[in-house]
Amino acid sequence: MFLSKIYNRCGSLTFLSLQNKLAAIHCSSSRREKRKEFEAKSKFKVMVVEVNVDETQAGQVFVPEEEPKKVAQDNGKVVDSEIDDSKPKTVEKSSSYREESNFLSDLKEFEKKALSELKSKLEEAILGNSLLRKQEPEKDEKPSEEKEEKEKEVADEKEKEEEAKGGEEGESLVGEEEAKPEGGEEKTAQECERKKSEEEGIEINKDVSIWGVPLLPCKGGEATDVVLLKFLRAREFKVNDAFEMLKNTLQWRKDGNIDSILDEDFGAGLGSAAYMNGIDKEGHPVCYNIYGVFENEELYKKTFGTEEKRGQFLRWRFQLMEKGIQKLDLRPGGVTCLLQINDLRNSPGPSRKELRVAMRQAVGALQDNYPEFVARNIFINVPFWYYALNALLSPFLTQRSKSKFVVVRPAKVTETLLKYIPAEEVPVQYGGFKKENEFEFCGQDATVTEIIVKAGSTMTIEIPADEVGSTSIWELIVLGWEVNYKAEFVPSDEGSYTIIVQKSKKISVSQSQEGPIGNTFRNNEQGKLVLTIENTSGKKKRVLYRYKTKKSSPC
Repeated sequence: MFLSKIYNRCGSLTFLSLQNKLAAIHCSSSRREKRKEFEAKSKFKVMVVEVNVDETQAGQVFVPEEEPKKVAQDNGKVVDSEIDDSKPKTVEKSSSYREESNFLSDLKEFEKKALSELKSKLEEAILGNSLLRKQEPEKDEKPSEEKEEKEKEVADEKEKEEEAKGGEEGESLVGEEEAKPEGGEEKTAQECERKKSEEEGIEINKDVSIWGVPLLPCKGGEATDVVLLKFLRAREFKVNDAFEMLKNTLQWRKDGNIDSILDEDFGAGLGSAAYMNGIDKEGHPVCYNIYGVFENEELYKKTFGTEEKRGQFLRWRFQLMEKGIQKLDLRPGGVTCLLQINDLRNSPGPSRKELRVAMRQAVGALQDNYPEFVARNIFINVPFWYYALNALLSPFLTQRSKSKFVVVRPAKVTETLLKYIPAEEVPVQYGGFKKENEFEFCGQDATVTEIIVKAGSTMTIEIPADEVGSTSIWELIVLGWEVNYKAEFVPSDEGSYTIIVQKSKKISVSQSQEGPIGNTFRNNEQGKLVLTIENTSGKKKRVLYRYKTKKSSPC
């Protein structure tokens, strides 16, 4: 009896332990399956993130709006679906903005489709006379007797047509209306608008243009595509949004009489505040905006003192933009953008309300009505308060606009500008070679050569002077300066003495504000000029120089 009790107890325990083991095995197997499924999903997610990061680092501005691949569950297996290239892309934050090609063959399929749709909508709007808002007649204006008679005749004809139509025809019409595709109502409205214009004898303006480019696709060409692509890119290739933006821009230009703004005279007071000067390495015209001039209280009040004056300032800024666009080549492969340099040295801070309001209005108007006309916006000599101003303006900027910003502290101005602009095109006040009314260096003579002087070493530049009586002219700059410099003339005749043209002296950083070091020397015998740069610092130095030799004129 005792043994049977023990057996029963042991048997029940064994059964229970067996059940627990089976349950544990089942749980562990289900856990393994879930872990595998989770690992498969996590691997996929990592892959998607890597793709997006790689595209951003490569400077791609457009990435898919949805994930590149979709994951579907099919009996516990991960299935990759095909990539859909037909959908528009959204703008991701990119540290390396790159201009897109305007050649039709380089566009992606969704971009070509969007361009075709926008051209179709634009053509319908122009031919339907619905691109711009119509001017409403004045309240006191009464319709003429001829118009009233025509309206009565049209109304009588419509009544007769409606009476003649039977119920069956009405049903068929209803069926047709239901069968109409999406957008049919819009097309019908435009057709009605066109018929109405023809009945009233209103001429349809087919010569609608912007920046000298015709917008009617059948009249335009490659330049029309370039302009329309600007609006599409500004709205991430969303056709309806781009079309509305274009309509608003055309209306804004009409209301503000922008097409004739180039003929307006705003005086010479603001000429030093912004001006076009030279081109960058890619051929973009460069526009310099000098905010420090508004530190002058008299000019500040004259420009921003009242709302009317701020309005004039905005028109002057739009005029400058129009002048810049005139320098562009709005064709595929042409230069279609400007480079903006914004100098904030000595600029009034964001505490000046009038300036802050005017800047916000200018930023908004330029972004909304001049899409994709700025290749880069470089802010130099940035003070500490810039970040507060940027926080105020940031909500009014698109991510695409912000991806073009380059912010530079005072110590890095020359180095940064030289990344984008040739040294001979950088103004002397920013550490370059370009001076007003430059006569000595022009054309091929203006070409600049660069050498590197390693830390703690000395480098020499030799200028040949083979012809007696010739005059040598040279200029050089050193990024960061803090070097020793001297210039000597070494005659070819070993019996002659070396002539010191410039004694050795230390050149400090302050020299960068004064422009390049230069000199001239007329030789009375054959020889060479030797320029010596000694780098006593612990960092390598970039030396940029140019020279020319003027031969002696015959008597």
